[in-house]
Amino acid sequence: MSAAVEIRRLTKTYGHKRALDRVDLQVEEGSIFGFLGPNGAGKTTTLRILTGLARPTKGTVRVLGHDVATADNAVRADIGFLPDVPGFYEWMTAEEFLHFAGGLFGIGRKVLDERTGVLLELAGLTGVTTRIGGYSRGMKQRLGVAQALINAPRLLMLDEPTSALDPMGRKEVLDMLQSLRGRTTVFFSTHILADVERICDTVAILDRGRVVVQAPIDELKARYGAEKVVIEVGEGADELAEAIGRMEWATKVERDTNGTISVTVSDAGVASREVPAMVAARKLPLLRMEAGEMGLEEVFVQLVGGGQQ
Repeated sequence: MSAAVEIRRLTKTYGHKRALDRVDLQVEEGSIFGFLGPNGAGKTTTLRILTGLARPTKGTVRVLGHDVATADNAVRADIGFLPDVPGFYEWMTAEEFLHFAGGLFGIGRKVLDERTGVLLELAGLTGVTTRIGGYSRGMKQRLGVAQALINAPRLLMLDEPTSALDPMGRKEVLDMLQSLRGRTTVFFSTHILADVERICDTVAILDRGRVVVQAPIDELKARYGAEKVVIEVGEGADELAEAIGRMEWATKVERDTNGTISVTVSDAGVASREVPAMVAARKLPLLRMEAGEMGLEEVFVQLVGGGQQ
């Protein structure tokens, strides 16, 4: 499979500040790629370079097989882009706005009418005659994605498309993006880990201008993750947590105020056998016990060493 995006040793400086530091990335065509990192990590700078809105200080960046430094408008016509704060003509309807955006690409009227209808349905805006100024933030974001797709791009790039949305708005935008899987390459920049875990095939984690890791999500969890055991007792949680912390298989013990103990373990099988015995020996009421893998959030915190900002 060919690469939609290839970045090699990309560096970007602003005066004495280095926003990107020798970044390497490869995004396969047809994938949904999660570009993950805390605020200020350099995600927006990378997107600006990919779209030709900024120039790299050093390194090479190829989009759809073309060097962005020398790419012409024919290449840009195959790219769709939604910035983190999209702008709209709020006196237009959604249909008028999509016709306006399509006209900028020189799309013929018949094709544009058909494509507008399909995208309005995809965005859940069919039949909506309200002016854009009266839209909710979620409606505007869905319209923004539709606008970015009006030219039927091979590569769709989105900068924090769900960051200011409520849970329902996020779900609607993510459902829209997920429907594009295999048809359009989606380069999805965000700091919301749950969104990446839900729809992305592969993820790259950027921290302070450097790529910490790039891998399929399942591989990332297997490589950096660990197993966890969660125990909830009705009383005696402090004493139990302290005892568990002394066990060889317990690498990290955390507890909250409601009596729940979360243990990162080196051997879940041993932990699953020994924890019930420890609870029984202390005659504590065991309310819940679950074992599972470390999620993407824990992997992220482990790799960036400070969590989201």
